[in-house]
Amino acid sequence: MQLGPSELILNADNSIYHLNLLPEDIATTIITVGDPDRVTDVSQYFDSIEVKKGKREFLTHTGILSGKRITVISTGIGTDNIDIVFNELDALVNIDFETRMIKKEITQLQFIRIGTSGAIQAEISVDSFLLSEYAIGFDSLLHFYENKHIQHDDIAEKFIAHSNWSDLKSFPYVIKCDEPLASKLTSNRIRFGFTATNTGFYGPQGRKLRTAINEKNLISKIASFRYGKLKITNLEMETSGIYGLSKLMGHQAISMNCILANRVTGEFSKNPEKSIDELIKYTLTKLTA
Repeated sequence: MQLGPSELILNADNSIYHLNLLPEDIATTIITVGDPDRVTDVSQYFDSIEVKKGKREFLTHTGILSGKRITVISTGIGTDNIDIVFNELDALVNIDFETRMIKKEITQLQFIRIGTSGAIQAEISVDSFLLSEYAIGFDSLLHFYENKHIQHDDIAEKFIAHSNWSDLKSFPYVIKCDEPLASKLTSNRIRFGFTATNTGFYGPQGRKLRTAINEKNLISKIASFRYGKLKITNLEMETSGIYGLSKLMGHQAISMNCILANRVTGEFSKNPEKSIDELIKYTLTKLTA
């Protein structure tokens, strides 16, 4: 079926609407970062850069490192932006823009999120690296897609019962990372974790400045949840959407977290830029090994 102009939206130069990219602009290995400034932090290590494009908060660099073609793109913050970025990146490789038809042969992409996060378990040290083995989404993104076949409903249901989760909040969903891709970035430096993806940074993560929050013990409820050996380790704002959409589209995805804060001990990294840079270098080394 041909996709109409209001479904597949293209710019005048035939680039995809929000990202301003053409199919040839991206590699099949894609690093995502939230902050547009972090794109340069990654691409500075490329041997060469062939593409530099940007629109809104979406900045893209594609280049070569040790013979491997890699794209790094900023998503902005939140799963609402993940919906835009991942649908449009998938369209770039799996839809023919001339015919507006889905290609018969589907190209699989590899997505590696490099982001920051806050730990909610006391033993997770600031400046450490955590790979999200599972993600639990407190956002509603995945509920707009047919998704039951990729969810771990048993874990989500136990969490809802444990936390007495309010019906006024979005129904939590649990997605696992891509194990083969995760194995490529694993070492004794990496901790595996169970990441909670929140819909905001303040109230949804239990922070209170001037506005009262309606559940003062939210973080302790999340941190005290157990499912076998699994416990929720850290909070951020994109991973569940990345894992969910990637699995629905047939792509691989992992989320690499630099732990900058520990909400239990009250610590914050004394040199966050250095820690993030170390995670970037670690990830690039593993991807090109």
